[in-house]
Amino acid sequence: MELEKLARQLGAAIQQDKVYLDYQNAMKDNEADADLNELMGKIRLLQMSYQHEASQEDADEKKLEGYNQEFQGIYAQIMANPHMKAYEEARQKLDDMMNYLTGILALCVNGEDPETCDPHAHAHEHDCGGECSTCGGCH
Repeated sequence: MELEKLARQLGAAIQQDKVYLDYQNAMKDNEADADLNELMGKIRLLQMSYQHEASQEDADEKKLEGYNQEFQGIYAQIMANPHMKAYEEARQKLDDMMNYLTGILALCVNGEDPETCDPHAHAHEHDCGGECSTCGGCH
């Protein structure tokens, strides 16, 4: 099928794009960061402890609040980590690129000119932020 072949070619091109490569490198940096991984482990344990306590009939609200406060503190540390900051920025750029590309496809399916259609123009037109899957306003 020709469309499948083109989709696979687009997938290969995406994997060569700087935005994708930056995301992959940021993910590797996160995986190699021992301090960040320790914090991630702590936050997973807190989530499990919270869920276990919350599932009890006589759940201790003070315990739950303590878990929540500890979670917030560790989460803040995670998000302050330079590798996590770089990862979040790279992930957002990749998400933006993918939303733009899928926006072009959605516009083409709706009869727009594949050479000139612009999802950004339609996003502002409908004030939807560019995420066409939730909009329905471009029809």
